[in-house]
Amino acid sequence: MSANNDSDEHGWDVDPEDESGAAVVAAVGRQLKAWREAAGMRAAEFGALIGYGEDLIYKVEGGRRIPRPEYLDRSDDVLGANGKIAMMKQDLAMVRYPKKVRDLASLEAKAVELTAYVAHGLHGLLQTPGHARALFEARQPPYSQDEVERMVAARMARQSIFERLPAPSLNFVQEESALMRPIGGRMEWRRQLERLLEVGDMRNVTLQVMPTHREAHPGMDGDINLLKFADGTAIGRSHGAFNGRRVTDARHLRIFDLRHGVIRAEALTPRETQALIQRVLGAT
Repeated sequence: MSANNDSDEHGWDVDPEDESGAAVVAAVGRQLKAWREAAGMRAAEFGALIGYGEDLIYKVEGGRRIPRPEYLDRSDDVLGANGKIAMMKQDLAMVRYPKKVRDLASLEAKAVELTAYVAHGLHGLLQTPGHARALFEARQPPYSQDEVERMVAARMARQSIFERLPAPSLNFVQEESALMRPIGGRMEWRRQLERLLEVGDMRNVTLQVMPTHREAHPGMDGDINLLKFADGTAIGRSHGAFNGRRVTDARHLRIFDLRHGVIRAEALTPRETQALIQRVLGAT
C-alpha cells in the first residue's frame, strides 16, 4: 500500500452528533499522537511506515477520522507498543458504526427472544454482505462508498447474535417476494438463498415465508419487530402502529404479539419454507 495514497477510505468519518462516540475517537487519537511523538517520528515518516498518507495520520490523531483495525495493528508494530495500541480496537469496536445501529445492536445483544415480520425485502440479520451492499448502493440520493462500507460492516456486526450463548430464540417471517428479487445479481442471489437455508437450519431460529397468494393479513401495514429480555421487559416497533414509535407498554406489546401470532399461523411452516427456498435456489 502506497504511503502517498491519502486513503480516506481507510477509516470512517466521525458523526458530529454522536458526542459519546466522538469523545472515544478523540481520546484514541490523542493516545496515538502521544505514542508517535514519544518515538520521535513526524507524521509523514510514521505514515510511510504504516502505509497511510500524512493527511490521514493527522485526521486520526485529531479525532476527525475513525481508524480501521489494521491501522491500529500496524501502529502497534511500528511503535513497539506490545499490544497496548492494538487493544484500542476494543474501544472503537462499536463507535465505528452509526449510533442508531449501535443502539439497535445493543438491544439485540441483550434480547432472549427476537420476533420479526418484514413486509419488503429481507431482515438485516438475514442478509449477506453482498446483498446488503447492493441495497445501500441503490439508495437515492446516493451514499458515498465510505458510508456504504460503514453501514455494511455495521449490519454484519449485528449478525453476531447467531453466535451468542446461550442462544436467543429468533423468529422471522418474510414475504415470498423477498426470495424472488435477484439483489446484487444472480451469484449473490444464490449466496443469499444459501444463507437463508443455513440460518433456517439453526435450532434456535424459526424462519417462515408468507406466500404471495395469501390474502390480506395483519402485517400488511408494515414491518413488526419485537425484542424480549430476560427480566420480562420488551420493546417493539411496527410501521403500522403507534406512528412507528418504539413502545414498551405491555398493552401495546400485546398488539404486536397478537398480530405476529396470526402472521406466523398464516405463513408456511419452517419445513415448507426450507423446501420453497430449495426450489427457488434450484431454479436460479
